[in-house]
Amino acid sequence: MTAQALGSAGVRATARVVARRDGRGGTALPVLDGEGPLALRRTRATGPAAHVTLVGAMSGPLGGDHLTVDAAVEEGARLRVGSAAATMALPGQDGVSEARYDVRLSVAADAELRWLPEQLISVRGSDLRVTTRVDVARGGRLVLREEQVLGRTAEEPGRLTTRLTVRHAGRLLLDQELHCGPGAPEGWNGPAVLSDHRAVGQLLVITPAFTTHPPPPAPLGPHASLTPLPGGPAALITAVSPHAHHLRRTLDEALARLAR
Repeated sequence: MTAQALGSAGVRATARVVARRDGRGGTALPVLDGEGPLALRRTRATGPAAHVTLVGAMSGPLGGDHLTVDAAVEEGARLRVGSAAATMALPGQDGVSEARYDVRLSVAADAELRWLPEQLISVRGSDLRVTTRVDVARGGRLVLREEQVLGRTAEEPGRLTTRLTVRHAGRLLLDQELHCGPGAPEGWNGPAVLSDHRAVGQLLVITPAFTTHPPPPAPLGPHASLTPLPGGPAALITAVSPHAHHLRRTLDEALARLAR
């Protein structure tokens, strides 16, 4: 399949993956399809989960692009999705067009999705809107990580808007939005939001085990916290950090703490 070019407005492309129980204790991928800058590769794995890596075949997203990733994990299947490198939000040719990156995830009962891409870097002059929508059925399991880095080294960021909406068993569990960079509402870099930190991330864990044994709320160092979410067997870790490596270490340590 070929991505649809939109002239000077950018490129429209979609990547789709469907994970299905293979009947032999593993997971098959009957759908694994990418377009244009979105290439999907199945990578070697042990155990019942299938591993997929999102490989950026082109630079982007550029201003004017509209990219979509759609992943569905059917009942009894296990899927882990990562990326080969950080995603760079870049200015378009006209320097003013907004880029869009949409992620759509669904997890069936007794299925598991670990969504663990690399960081998203907001480059100076870029304008990117990211929307992530997740539906998890009762009995499904999810580990979702999002990390945003505002600008490259010693660089001011572009404009970045991210929204994460999660439903569990058909009910709204989480809906939050963050605006950063030039043109964002005043206060995004104030002490109540990011202050002087330039890396921000979150880790969402949904598991039936939290139905009877939810983790208690807790601070995780000076700039991170763990919060159990009412209305679902879920916990959210949020963190701000001075740089990407510190952010990743914070979220990795938090995930290990939840796994104990």
